[in-house]
Amino acid sequence: MPVTAEEMSVPAAELTIVGHFDNRPGYATRRVSGSPSWLLMWTQDGAGLVEQAGVSFTAGPGDLVVLGADAAQHYRVAPGAERWRFWWAHFQPRPAWLGWLAEHARAPGCHLVEGVPEPTRAQIDEAFGRAARNARWLPPAARSLGEPATRPAHPPAARPAPALAAHPAPTDSPAHAPAARPTREYAPAVAVSGPARELVLNAVEEVIVLATASARPVGDARRAEEPGDARVHRALALIAAEPGAPHSVASLARAVALSPSRFAHLFTAETGHPPMRAVRRARIRHAARLLEVTDMDVGQVAAASGFVSPFHFSRAFSHEYGMAPRDFRSRLRRPNA
Repeated sequence: MPVTAEEMSVPAAELTIVGHFDNRPGYATRRVSGSPSWLLMWTQDGAGLVEQAGVSFTAGPGDLVVLGADAAQHYRVAPGAERWRFWWAHFQPRPAWLGWLAEHARAPGCHLVEGVPEPTRAQIDEAFGRAARNARWLPPAARSLGEPATRPAHPPAARPAPALAAHPAPTDSPAHAPAARPTREYAPAVAVSGPARELVLNAVEEVIVLATASARPVGDARRAEEPGDARVHRALALIAAEPGAPHSVASLARAVALSPSRFAHLFTAETGHPPMRAVRRARIRHAARLLEVTDMDVGQVAAASGFVSPFHFSRAFSHEYGMAPRDFRSRLRRPNA
């Protein structure tokens, strides 16, 4: 049964909805009784002023707002801002998400993930676009002949969505005056089928993981947990993320905006060993995991871990683990090993 805009004004708890707005000054949404579902808002341009659970804050480009259920909400175009362009989604969170968001809580159930860096913003935009498409996903048996699996996420630019398809005006607040309507808006997409809901939740999970993993540290908490030079931490993170990449002192130094000599000196002073030793150890640990959980042969493991040859890999591995790669795999897979 189709869901109308009026029914979506305070979305039912079980609904999973994705939408996109480009709002002008005067737009505001207030839910004095809150919403039974969670709400996520990802700002692309302009700024929004958000109030919930007794706190208020401004969300700008690269900020992710996640609001819990059953608490009064009031959000609007921020004073002085010319617009607020943002993706939004209503959903029920998966349990793991709460732990990822906890560090960014401004109040119980009210989260602001600030300062997502530029490269990650594009990934989050793509994830939301995918969520909007997947909300309309249909199994082959339900589609007309030749109809695509997902319908377009947005109407054509020349045909904006009608006003009733906009982000719902809450039923427990005064109606918006005509001047307060957004000047440009896209129709919300409601994930009706179980598979469509799961696909949308996968995209929302990707957004939350990307934002919380890449955003600015909250206060001094993360810095206190990671003492030392941030550029060395950045280099170590690059090595750990892609141990098989063709790292060199020069490439790592370039990634943290240092000269190779300065970087090598700083890295060694901070960690107690030179950069390429850290790279070799990371590659060997990565190779050990591949030996444990895959059936790749030694040559394939060597190549996937960044070693120039199986011989070089076997010699480095034996030096680290005291046995050849094949013996390491055999011992792990031996019963009662």
